[in-house]
Amino acid sequence: MATNPGQPRVAWGITLFVLIVGAFMSILDTSIVNIAIPKLESVFSVTTDQVQWVVTIYLLALGVVVPASSYLGDRFGYHRIYIFSLVLFTIGSALSGLSWNLTALIVFRVIQAIGGGLIMPVTMAMIYRIVPRDRIGTAMGFWGLALIVAPAIGPTLGGYLVEYVNWRYIFYVNVPIGIIGVLLALRYVPPFPVIHRGDFDLPGFLMVAAGLFGLLLVFSEGQSWGWTSEASILVLMASLWALVWFVVWELGRAHPLLDLRVFKYDSFTVANLLTVIITIGMYSGIFYVPLFLQTVAGFGALKTGLIMMPAALASAFMMPISGRLYDRIGARPLALVGLSLLAITTYLLHNLTINTPIPTIILWLVLRGFGMGMSMMPITTGGMSAVPGHEVGSASAVNNILQRVGGSFGLAVMTALLTNRQAVHAQAMAATITPTANGYAVWNQVHALFAQLGFGVVPTTQLTTTELYGLVQEQSFVLAMGDIFVVAALVTAVGVFVALFLKTYRTHNGERAMSMGD
Repeated sequence: MATNPGQPRVAWGITLFVLIVGAFMSILDTSIVNIAIPKLESVFSVTTDQVQWVVTIYLLALGVVVPASSYLGDRFGYHRIYIFSLVLFTIGSALSGLSWNLTALIVFRVIQAIGGGLIMPVTMAMIYRIVPRDRIGTAMGFWGLALIVAPAIGPTLGGYLVEYVNWRYIFYVNVPIGIIGVLLALRYVPPFPVIHRGDFDLPGFLMVAAGLFGLLLVFSEGQSWGWTSEASILVLMASLWALVWFVVWELGRAHPLLDLRVFKYDSFTVANLLTVIITIGMYSGIFYVPLFLQTVAGFGALKTGLIMMPAALASAFMMPISGRLYDRIGARPLALVGLSLLAITTYLLHNLTINTPIPTIILWLVLRGFGMGMSMMPITTGGMSAVPGHEVGSASAVNNILQRVGGSFGLAVMTALLTNRQAVHAQAMAATITPTANGYAVWNQVHALFAQLGFGVVPTTQLTTTELYGLVQEQSFVLAMGDIFVVAALVTAVGVFVALFLKTYRTHNGERAMSMGD
């Protein structure tokens, strides 16, 4: 039933299922396209840097549109905005599949992203308005399946479609799902009251849009531009300046575009800090393990996706369970256990080498999946529980923004660290090997070095200088990835300490109270 005055009485379980369809489709498209980059490069006869904009522009447009979601939901009704976003996303998907060149694809991806960017914050806000607070953990546990499972399924599904069907179907697959989602929303998503919040805050929107666009652009392109290049520094400084002025501007308005006062609720602030931490931990596995499997182990996209699949299933299994446990014991115990498991298993991944058995890798990833499934949604739900019902729209938008910025920031920092550590390891390894006068490496030195490091590929014959250089680069890459996982584990371990300050609030007879478990 509805939980706020003026809200309709609804069978929230059916509505939740409909909202999950839209959320899953939106998140799926952030990862399914990555696997098609080499194919698109070949089809459109463009460079890797050019085709990468198919992914980058989607993330940038997502970040820009999210701040407006709260205002649009209140002004036009969340039911209408949800259907509008599904329609726009579906149209953008169909047009993307019809693209005749790279420019057309990039333009259509913007249309797709505007719809996709609205879906996640709008669905979260609707869930908090229709689900009773004593069942919100269960509801968010099921809704969170989209956040965990979709990014893991994306590469597998995308790899299959690109390899065995046609690259255009990575976009066409959204069309029937989108149409079904719209029809279900028209039937089962209840109308929401329109709330007049004054005129649209255009100056605020331009400031936050420019700030987030620039920030996400630097995080996406900084590696190719150079982190200390003039372009990176100028865009970063301009973005931060725009965001600072946005904060000042919004705090001075009676009806802000994005009500940043939600940070006055301590548990909400703690939960969003944890969201950034867990996002960094999650992406370290989702991004770098497939990179290892494809570039070092030499597996194809489909096989890599299948190796990653059990972890997604583990998260899917754990999400609803953690949601039910949240309703009984609150967020803090689940966050502590889940983050601890995530930190430990992330650290184990630093042992990855080319001779690590696949079952061992799958086991580590599955345990990580349990940790993410146990912690992510209870943390988000615990933070949102501190926010009164009339402010959940802004809180939802803020949460989604921090997830996207946190994920992009984490990947940017980790990739820069990966590059730096690879160069350090390569230099150290090369210094221990002395080439002979005729251009061949001394075999016993190479053999001893790689045997000591525990790699499976140990040269059994003399290598040319070129062959040796390639082998050194590959093994230094593996060592650098190990460093990445150690750093990600340490960051996640910090989250265990932060989780001690997470509280859960209940609503009883219209009054908020702290959970006994916290």
